[in-house]
Amino acid sequence: MTPNAKKLIGAIKAGQAFLGWDDVLYRQTLHRLTGKTTSTRCSLEELQTIKEYMHQAGFPRLSPKHGRRPSVAKTRKGVLSKIEALLTDAGRPWAYAEGMAKRMFSRERVDWLTTEELTKLMQALAIDAKRRGKRENQR
Repeated sequence: MTPNAKKLIGAIKAGQAFLGWDDVLYRQTLHRLTGKTTSTRCSLEELQTIKEYMHQAGFPRLSPKHGRRPSVAKTRKGVLSKIEALLTDAGRPWAYAEGMAKRMFSRERVDWLTTEELTKLMQALAIDAKRRGKRENQR
């Protein structure tokens, strides 16, 4: 089994859980789409077909352009959620916050910021949001 097949099977299993499909419905769907009852016997094309069907059924697509959410301690999760909201509102990826962390604190990743630095990053994003809001109001 190729690494790509393993990734697709993992995504399909995640889709099964997200959609709330029990094993019977999952296998019926596989059989209807591919003629097989197990994903491990499917070709890459068949796995892609199954995944696409799950997206059409409501399993959300992950947007690679926004990147990976940093992993921080529980005490910093609130601040990280605010940072995520500010980035989303501005339509910016996590890479933007990573770049800010590098410029502001000489840290490669947001994960490595202290609580104080994380708070300052959030404040800088909030200031940026206010500036954007003023510019949009002037138009």
